[in-house]
Amino acid sequence: MDFEYLESIIGFILQGTGITLKVYFVTLIFAIPLGILFALGKLSSFPPLKWILGAYTWVFRGTPLLLQLFFAYFGLPVFGIEFQPLTAAYVTFVLNYAAYFTEIFRGGIQSIEKGQYEASKALGMSYVQTMRRIILPQAIKRILPPMGNEAINLIKDTALCAALSIPEILRNAKVTVSRDFNVDAYLIAAAVYLLFTFVIIRVFRKLEKHYSYYDD
Repeated sequence: MDFEYLESIIGFILQGTGITLKVYFVTLIFAIPLGILFALGKLSSFPPLKWILGAYTWVFRGTPLLLQLFFAYFGLPVFGIEFQPLTAAYVTFVLNYAAYFTEIFRGGIQSIEKGQYEASKALGMSYVQTMRRIILPQAIKRILPPMGNEAINLIKDTALCAALSIPEILRNAKVTVSRDFNVDAYLIAAAVYLLFTFVIIRVFRKLEKHYSYYDD
């Protein structure tokens, strides 16, 4: 392995980490709150809302994320809606992951015993207070493992942005390989993704430890 060559290309590949992290954090910042709201909507007693959200989660969980990216960037202009590549990625990733988070939060909320709803009602708490103070804190503990899995999947899925020629990690690595006919750039990209995955795992382990007091 030519370490001088690796040193010459690593800077260009790492330039893509900025885009990768932007897509990652924008997705989490918007998809998690949407997931909570949509989960509450699916648990509501309003049938039209439940049907709409059910169709939404079915479509976005049932079709490939890459296909959704292509539709957002290449398909929507047919209907007069045009996005820049990065904007198309933001919109697609948020909607896709919000669908998964919706089902995760819905399952977590439904796993809480009905007696706790009744107890909070007896204490005079409103629905919002019950959710905020009683249900969601316990649900968070139960959904952390699947949320951690989705957080890991997300950092890997950001590589799909390369399909829209967005200069993230994989795209820069691919450009380097095509230019130099040397696959070492892929090894660097793999190492960066593994590092990100390691950090995410550590963060969620700390979160699980923090919320473990609900096991008592």
